[in-house]
Amino acid sequence: MENQEQTLQFMQIAMKYLPEAKEQLDQAGVELSMELIQPFMNLFTKVMQEAYELGKADALKETER
Repeated sequence: MENQEQTLQFMQIAMKYLPEAKEQLDQAGVELSMELIQPFMNLFTKVMQEAYELGKADALKETER
């Protein structure tokens, strides 16, 4: 999968859960804005990329057996 395509898919996943995250942050008294969320979205993308690579490596190990 192309890196840019992965990033787009990761962002779509993040947006799917954004309302739940916003609700939890609201309950904690933290105001959520697009400016505040951008660094977290970048971090989320890095985490998802690393998780994807780990899963991919595991899948390759399984096919080698």
